[in-house]
Amino acid sequence: MKDYADYDGLGLAELVRTKQVSPAELLEAAVTRAEAAQEKLNCFSALYPDIAKAQLEAGTGDGAFAGVPFVTKDLAVQVKGAPLTNGSVAWKGHVATGDSVLTQRYRKVGLVFFGQTTSPEYGLTTTTESTLYGQTRNPWDLTRTSGGSSGGASAAVAAGVLPVAQASDGGGSIRIPASCTGLFGIKPSRGLVPMGPGRTEGWNGMSTVHAVSRSVRDSAALLDACHGRETGSRYVAPAPERPYLEDVTRDPGKLRIALWRKAPNGTMPDADAEAGLIATAKLLESLGHEVVETGPEFDGEALAKYALFTISANIAAAFDERSAMLGRPVRPDEMERITASMVGLGRTVPMVELARANNLFNAVAIDYEQFLDDGRFDLTLSPVTHRAPDKLGTMSLAQDGEAMGKAIAGFGAHCAIFNQIGAPAMSVPLHWTDATEDAAGGLPIGMMFGGRLGSEGLMFRLAGQLEQARPWAGKRPPHWVG
Repeated sequence: MKDYADYDGLGLAELVRTKQVSPAELLEAAVTRAEAAQEKLNCFSALYPDIAKAQLEAGTGDGAFAGVPFVTKDLAVQVKGAPLTNGSVAWKGHVATGDSVLTQRYRKVGLVFFGQTTSPEYGLTTTTESTLYGQTRNPWDLTRTSGGSSGGASAAVAAGVLPVAQASDGGGSIRIPASCTGLFGIKPSRGLVPMGPGRTEGWNGMSTVHAVSRSVRDSAALLDACHGRETGSRYVAPAPERPYLEDVTRDPGKLRIALWRKAPNGTMPDADAEAGLIATAKLLESLGHEVVETGPEFDGEALAKYALFTISANIAAAFDERSAMLGRPVRPDEMERITASMVGLGRTVPMVELARANNLFNAVAIDYEQFLDDGRFDLTLSPVTHRAPDKLGTMSLAQDGEAMGKAIAGFGAHCAIFNQIGAPAMSVPLHWTDATEDAAGGLPIGMMFGGRLGSEGLMFRLAGQLEQARPWAGKRPPHWVG
């Protein structure tokens, strides 16, 4: 199928529905491209076309994505019979015995699972590099990161393997990979998308799941397919007023948007990110929106400290659970260098510090929304990353902790706040740098819009408008396999 990559997911589903192509032909096209991308980019932790073929034999129904090839990320999301290692040597050889709730919902709309994309160990950094699988490369420049922790997903979609892929975000891990590879990615509100079975939240509510995609409408339709309460949920995000897919083509009206330059930790955008921010502000104003240069002030040092405490405690518990499964302690050589230090920290953090972390995140959520209310703002605008994608190696979990921490702190510095407060935020591919020696097409830097809890509909309306005004689907990286 020569024109496979010209379609988004809904477009491919329409071809299946009108019998212009069969699901088996789409699967063959996807697997062929996945194998080519794997050779160049190392973006898959596993390919399992036999599982997909068995699914096709059982039938995919007539849902919105019936017959469309799909992949999940190697982090927490289970596909029955497929590997799941969480990017960790400690999980090598593990196979899922059942589907996640999210997987079940994806199956209902006809998505066909044929592979799994790479993640760093437990999604703990903003690059996708691990001892278990090596370095995942960016199709815009093979010397650079495709972001993390959903960098395998972003590399596969950006290279043309498939139009949309599952991703997750505990501190920017949907938005940063989308930014690094020129894709659309939205982190949903806390409590909107299922995290089960066995749990209904990740990292004390900081982590959530959704996808990266080439088109806005694929993201919206996929969120329509999977949002809603799951068994045992202690809270749930507000239900949408209408299907998100309908919002993509609706006029957002005149919006008032705060251009928020300075991140909570004091990081400012570099010249490339600043150019993108200025161009985006001008684009918004040309579309009739009002952009005001202002932003909320938060204690970035405290936010970083309590995010580290919260994540470290959760990772320590996760390795304890894995030890119980193995019947022996996980060895230090089965963890990444920085992961091991986080596990040590997680086992020594006083319980009162976790209560303080939760209290701080609650207070910041109130302050952020109060900022929007007081200024009559609909959204905030910031760069997703404050510079172009880094060279591989600078942010890996095998690095020196101090150097790696400094690199991460200045990279996606506006991202984690939205995980801490539980509000949605999206990365829109609106800027590319000038060409470089290794990136003839320039390097992408996404622009991030954040809003109130439950404001996904508004975001999809704006994203749809921006996609029409400044299309990006035609931008293809040098290492394209579509």
